[in-house]
Amino acid sequence: MNFVEELKWRGMIQDIMPGTEEQLNKETTTAYLGIDPTADSLHIGHLCGVMMLRHLQRCGHKPLALIGGATGMIGDPSGKSTERNLLDEKTLQHNQNAIQKQLSKFLDFEGNIPNVAEIVNNYDWMKNFSFLDFVRDVGKHITVNYMMAKDSVKKRLNGEARDGLSFTEFTYQLLQAYDFLFLNTRKNCKLQMGGSDQWGNITTGTELIRRTTGGEAFALTCPLITKADGGKFGKTESGNIWLDAHYTSPYKFYQFWLNVSDEDAKRYIKIFTLIDKNEIDKLIEEQDAMPHLRILQKRLAKEVTCMVHSENDYVAAVEASQILFGKSTFESLAKLDEQTFLNVFDGVPQYEISHSIINGKINTVELLTTITNIFPSKSELRKLIAGGGLGVNKQKIENAEKIITENDLLNQKYILIQKGKKDYYIIKIN
Repeated sequence: MNFVEELKWRGMIQDIMPGTEEQLNKETTTAYLGIDPTADSLHIGHLCGVMMLRHLQRCGHKPLALIGGATGMIGDPSGKSTERNLLDEKTLQHNQNAIQKQLSKFLDFEGNIPNVAEIVNNYDWMKNFSFLDFVRDVGKHITVNYMMAKDSVKKRLNGEARDGLSFTEFTYQLLQAYDFLFLNTRKNCKLQMGGSDQWGNITTGTELIRRTTGGEAFALTCPLITKADGGKFGKTESGNIWLDAHYTSPYKFYQFWLNVSDEDAKRYIKIFTLIDKNEIDKLIEEQDAMPHLRILQKRLAKEVTCMVHSENDYVAAVEASQILFGKSTFESLAKLDEQTFLNVFDGVPQYEISHSIINGKINTVELLTTITNIFPSKSELRKLIAGGGLGVNKQKIENAEKIITENDLLNQKYILIQKGKKDYYIIKIN
């Protein structure tokens, strides 16, 4: 496989330095991509870069994932309007370990192959680098004029930042440039990749290598992913879509991809999956012919959920979706863990009652009228039951006098009430 050609048809190249493709075609090439360790999980904003590393390895080249332990202590001004918080060493180490675990789902770090992936942390070579050594060995090679010409610096200096640009952040591009120089001399790394907002920092690295060693170095960036309506990709009302299930449940993760627009699905399925061009072209053709079936969204959601989480998580997410939007049973509802249950029924009206009420003596009508006031009148409720329109935990209630007990609790604390086909209520037992 030709790495550059693969990225091109997938829409994953924004900028590429002349000579990059020739270098990749000439020999097995080591390339790196930097990852900011300011959280202990990646989010889907990182996925395009991670997929670049994955394609690189699939095409026979060697990927390096650089955790910015040192640069994470400073903060990159690129694309930011404020200086970010600095992290301590213990937090950064925890974040690196968590990120490495996630990356292992995409890259082969342990296989017996010549292009096995590696994780490196720039804190390892920066922690003992004195300030005097840095300004002597690195700073003298790059002029202030050169650094000031970078867009990321100019934007911060031209009034887009409330607090200006600190010297700490101004030095960021030199630190990132030194990372490239270090990896170039120690690991024969000849290519740095990243998002398009990193182009200035990456080319500073190629310039530092050229001026210090005369060696060859190249740059390649992917576009910053956006939504067709101009909104920010990966952002929801509740924040980022994380890869860690503790921050974003597999159900919510699956739902995000399932609900993207048709136009976005056509782009995302190329960027975020390994499906080949012929199959994607067929899927797009089917989608255009039958858009109501959302063929692209369903396939995209499946591929990415299985890749980031697991096939079991994907199956569980589909089953959870059917609970709300299709036919389902008490058994499928009972299998949901508490967080997924709450995610599925997010926004549904909740009523809280004391555990002492569920003592084996309260019947359905009393619970839903006198105790919770879900229904304003007993006669209305009895009429609904007679017509087969009331469900408790996805089971149709035929007897208004049915006693509610602890055996009816989901996750030992919830009861799901369904009125007709679409109206749901949750009773929470405290």
